[in-house]
Amino acid sequence: MGKKELQVVAIENGTVIDHIPADKTYQVVGLLHLHELDEQVTIGYNLPSSKLGKKGIIKISNKFFTDEEISRLSVVAPKIVLNMIKNYEVVEKKMVETPDELHGIVKCNNPKCITNNEPMDTFFTVVNKEKGVLKCHYCDMEQDIDKVELQ
Repeated sequence: MGKKELQVVAIENGTVIDHIPADKTYQVVGLLHLHELDEQVTIGYNLPSSKLGKKGIIKISNKFFTDEEISRLSVVAPKIVLNMIKNYEVVEKKMVETPDELHGIVKCNNPKCITNNEPMDTFFTVVNKEKGVLKCHYCDMEQDIDKVELQ
């Protein structure tokens, strides 16, 4: 295969999620509920990457993501790149970064936290983006973003 050939088919309109750590690819699929879409979804897994060694890539036809969906992505795989495609051209490129606050995205690891005992959304402040440390607004417990469960 020549250097210029695409490893995954191009899409006319939609979003390409690139630079996903290979082991997080299917977590991203589940998080965005891509299995529920009627549109074409192409998943590339364990593709060679100079930055990551191996990466995942997902192409979704005719789908553009909301800021809330993008925030959810940042929890699983910060630093992934979203490419918005129109007429086979990249019209916008966004690096996904963890926001300062996460509302209703992850569960608190403290079993005594009110969010685990009452029907309410969680609310975390990201206290250290580099290390991925979250702090629960309600019980003040800090937790590692890699060890949280999605709500």
